[in-house]
Amino acid sequence: MHVTIHKTMHKTMHLKQRDGALDLLKWLALLSMVLDHLRYVGYSADLLYVPGRLAFPWFCLAMAANLARVRAPTTGGQWRYLGWLLLFSALSEIPYRMYIPDPDTLNVLPTLALGLLVARGWQQPVLASRLLAAGALLLAALFSQRLMFGFFGVLLPLAILLVIRRPWYFALLPGLVCLAANQWQVLYYSVRLGNQVAMAAVATCLIAPWLGLFLLRHAEGVKPPPMRRWAYALYPVHFLVLLALRQALA
Repeated sequence: MHVTIHKTMHKTMHLKQRDGALDLLKWLALLSMVLDHLRYVGYSADLLYVPGRLAFPWFCLAMAANLARVRAPTTGGQWRYLGWLLLFSALSEIPYRMYIPDPDTLNVLPTLALGLLVARGWQQPVLASRLLAAGALLLAALFSQRLMFGFFGVLLPLAILLVIRRPWYFALLPGLVCLAANQWQVLYYSVRLGNQVAMAAVATCLIAPWLGLFLLRHAEGVKPPPMRRWAYALYPVHFLVLLALRQALA
């Protein structure tokens, strides 16, 4: 009887810990990413660049939210998190290069993996975490041109983690980091030329962290399908699906 009650209580606590708003954020980030990559299917769809600017900051926000809500994360859980990112970084690189024309960076998962190390190094004041964070920052600085979203992309999870429990106006800080990660020089030049897509993209980068935080704080009661570890496979798979679509439309 005692064992049954204990199992029931454990299951109930586990269900309560599931954050529907966080799952919704992840699904919307995935949708934004797919919309962004639809630009390479073969039709002129530059406008999709704008909603695509939401994907990376919202994935970084999801990472920061997971780190912020775990007060004392287990070492094994931390390594598994990093391990899944590194595994699918490797598995995704070939589909990424098959689909994206002439890529000049790695896929986005190495950036997220380094960002995780940096954010966790700040969160956990122990020597091993700090050394890993320092190493991640050094790699980001040395290979910024090879990382999608560059050095500032690696800093974005930490920037969001720093403000995740603060008032909404603090979200301007990660908004600026997000803009810097999105080739702001090119966007700024295009804005000066009057390009409306670039203007909308700049605005989206600036408000993306705030929009994500607003969603996490106010989308109470939503129950989308939970996004679990299998969702990592959606990253390489979506490249293959879009590649097949492009070939079918050719």
